[in-house]
Amino acid sequence: MKLKFMDPQQKRTWRFTLAALLVIILLTIPAYFQMHSSNQLRAQRQRATMSPIIMIPGSSATKERFNRLVNLLNRDTHQKHSLLKVEVYNNGKITYSGKINKGDREPFIVVGFQNNHDGYDNIKKQATMFDAAFAQLSEEYQFNNFKAFGHSNGGLIWTRWIETYYADYKDDIKLRVLMTVASPFNLAETSIKNKTQMFTDFVKHRTKIPRSLDVIAVVGNEDSYTSDGLVPADSVLAGKYIYQKRAHSYTSMTVTGEQAQHSNLPQNKQIVKLIEQYLMDSTKQPLKRGKRPTLTNGSE
Repeated sequence: MKLKFMDPQQKRTWRFTLAALLVIILLTIPAYFQMHSSNQLRAQRQRATMSPIIMIPGSSATKERFNRLVNLLNRDTHQKHSLLKVEVYNNGKITYSGKINKGDREPFIVVGFQNNHDGYDNIKKQATMFDAAFAQLSEEYQFNNFKAFGHSNGGLIWTRWIETYYADYKDDIKLRVLMTVASPFNLAETSIKNKTQMFTDFVKHRTKIPRSLDVIAVVGNEDSYTSDGLVPADSVLAGKYIYQKRAHSYTSMTVTGEQAQHSNLPQNKQIVKLIEQYLMDSTKQPLKRGKRPTLTNGSE
């Protein structure tokens, strides 16, 4: 049908129909390419072989906190693991130092914060800051699984992040193992009868914890079985009310001896062995001594 044979009303209707079809086409094209790009990224992520160990230090600590720990871990492996250090500033700026070497399937990534102060309000802020860094890291490196390590308040930041933000990633990125060391889930309280607001919130939102997650909670005991010199043992063990019977597995372990004081725990030889045994894929096979590393209580 030619437009010149149409009456004015038919012409307006035809032009409107053409315009509507053009708008639909213009709207559909970007959606198609966006879906195609999303599918490509998902396929790329599924093929990824990187499985980083992401570490969060405790309050007052910086991104340099685990330098010695990483050096100790690298002594036990033929292929050295990269160390990428990330700092998140209060204004949202994120900086990087170090790098992930090409072909490194299990790098260490340490995330520190300008706001590294103690207290529940700060822990919530730090979890939000960590999420911004995690979003960048997952986009840049396209890993589909990772392991988590947190010392002291680092374990609390991880718990807050898992319960608040991890749902945004869980379909594409699997958190396999979480190891917390001397993390006071009930803050400074020595009795579970005195529940802090943070602990109450953690228990309330425990349904957000993935069923596939394996959790290892390490307690430090310096001179007694009540404290590592700073954090009450019962506060660390309160983590069982958060993770036990929700996560795939929950295991608590106690480290004692001369280097079981709170600030020394990340360099403790027993902690190094536990990380090698439970977090590092590259050292889950027997080491040179012919044995898989195991926890040994007592002085070193």
